[in-house]
Amino acid sequence: MSARLLKKVLKEQEQKKQHVIEEDEQDELLNDDESVSPDSGAGSSKNPFDLLNEGDDADEDNADQYWEMDEFRLAYDRFRLQVYADETSTQKQEQPRSVKNALNSASTSNNKSKKKKQKKGKEGYLSTGKRETPLDVNLEALALDIESSSQQSGLNKQPGFENFKQSKPSVLHVDPKYLNVENELRRIFGSKVVKSFEKSNQSSSSRQVRGGRRGNHHIRKTVLISPSDHWPRWDGSLSMEFLETKDGYHYFRYTHSSSYDQAQRAFEAAQAIHDLNGVASVLMYHPYHLDSLITMADYFKFVGEHQMSADAIAKCLYAMECAWHPMFTPLQGNCQLKFSHDSNKPLFKALFTHMKNMDRRGCHRSALEVCKLLLALDSDDPMGAMFCLDYFALRAGEYAWLEQFSEDYRTDTSLWLLPSFSYSLAVCRFYLEQEESSDADTAKASSADLMNQALMLHPPVLTKLVAKVPLKDQAWTNILKNSYFHSDQIGIPSVDHLINIYVEQNYLIWRLPDLQKLLRDGASHVIQTLEHNKNDAKDWTCVRKEAFPSNKNEYGHLLVQDFSDTVQTLPPDNLQNFMVDMRDPAHLGGHVANPPAGGQAPALRDVANRNPLAVLFESLLPWVNYGGPEDGIVDENRVNEQGQGNEDL
Repeated sequence: MSARLLKKVLKEQEQKKQHVIEEDEQDELLNDDESVSPDSGAGSSKNPFDLLNEGDDADEDNADQYWEMDEFRLAYDRFRLQVYADETSTQKQEQPRSVKNALNSASTSNNKSKKKKQKKGKEGYLSTGKRETPLDVNLEALALDIESSSQQSGLNKQPGFENFKQSKPSVLHVDPKYLNVENELRRIFGSKVVKSFEKSNQSSSSRQVRGGRRGNHHIRKTVLISPSDHWPRWDGSLSMEFLETKDGYHYFRYTHSSSYDQAQRAFEAAQAIHDLNGVASVLMYHPYHLDSLITMADYFKFVGEHQMSADAIAKCLYAMECAWHPMFTPLQGNCQLKFSHDSNKPLFKALFTHMKNMDRRGCHRSALEVCKLLLALDSDDPMGAMFCLDYFALRAGEYAWLEQFSEDYRTDTSLWLLPSFSYSLAVCRFYLEQEESSDADTAKASSADLMNQALMLHPPVLTKLVAKVPLKDQAWTNILKNSYFHSDQIGIPSVDHLINIYVEQNYLIWRLPDLQKLLRDGASHVIQTLEHNKNDAKDWTCVRKEAFPSNKNEYGHLLVQDFSDTVQTLPPDNLQNFMVDMRDPAHLGGHVANPPAGGQAPALRDVANRNPLAVLFESLLPWVNYGGPEDGIVDENRVNEQGQGNEDL
């Protein structure tokens, strides 16, 4: 409720209260005139407050009105105190005396109405005291300290906040308003362009509704994605359980229902024989089975249906968000969902794919927020979100945040020692120097110094960037002739793998002329430095070995192709791994995911008595041929009748 509306309602309540008080005073004067007689000398010894108590039994309705007005005034006082506290905390102005005076005047104005409730009994008195408790707590907090730090300490004293860690906001705090891809598209292209695109897709959305069950049901609004109206109802097959609180973090885990476990067994049977029809059958009866949706998303991506792939991933995220625990607040960076639990893995896979889909659409700010969420959910970073964070921050123009993150985030290894952050921080400082004024902070290293350190620490990055960007000037050829930049391997498996990931993902940034000049000047300076002092190369070699002492590739689980901006496609021969030819049961070892009643596996060209949705998925394969009338193709009406029968189930 806004302050203007509160003032209007308060004014109306004050007028009603004043009218009731005037009527009561007139009634009391009339009662006094009738009861007082000339020969009664004991009237002066009577307690005048008893007159107020005598009217309580007759004026029960008026007392209820006073009670409601008291509650409203207390709520309004709390609202004014909160507004005042927010203003003083932002402006850094403390005015405790004016606050106390306002509170004293508010309590004085409520004395008349409180006296009307004295005969409510002990229960009414206790309830009144309880209602005043939050106000008294706020008064005490404001009187002691109006700064935001005192408000935070007072919040932790309330029930339900004992386990929360007192610290400054997490550097991985996710802003929910940037998670909406449509909002970022409107900022980039404008509302008119986005609306016209949405209208062009309305026909395709309506076609998706036609094949499924129709019904009016409410679609829950979620934070991660914007669900479509034609999606099925959330079936509640997933849930989340709270495990423990440790070091200020809340640990959770997804759990499955019995129906979901049954669908999981059917999916594993279909996956074992690469039966895409079996996976589609699972989704027919369990539309929010996570592994099936992720499998279909991969398939659609390989065949070039990127929108259908993105929709499948969005359904995964929608189902998993609907199952969140009430205490699960991942956007604040205080919850952990460990990847080691098998039930948690689909969320990480779906979020990573969703992040890459945003990147392909040019929504780098939204992708940055999803990347922060991935890193915040598991500090072990199983998906390699750390090596995407700098890229999305640079593409989104969040230079100050990236620099602050590198200083605040605590890991076993300093971030600037990683190949990605060593070069990205130099680029970040380069753009910040252009934005800052001449009186900028000189305590921080310049972009040129950071670039020199990055080239000395990871020289193969330059060699790979020249080939990947590509950089074809003669100056780069002369630089690569130097022995320090001649090799494209550094000899440490972990570092070489991280360099490949960085170059594969960030090479587009180095197509800008300003950054090419920064890189070229830094390489020239390094060559001049090594000519005067060759011991610098040995010193940086020692730094690398100390930062990455292991001879094994600690990041081997991260595939370089997963960080590429190119969309992977497979030829028809390789796509057949998704679908095993059902005409040869011996090739399957005698096991079929969805065996027909007769015991014989249906031929690929036979569409009779088969799932219509599965036939649709199979028809996308380029080598599938259902034949023509001369080949004895099944009547189309039979397939439609089969689809109608599935809808009636």
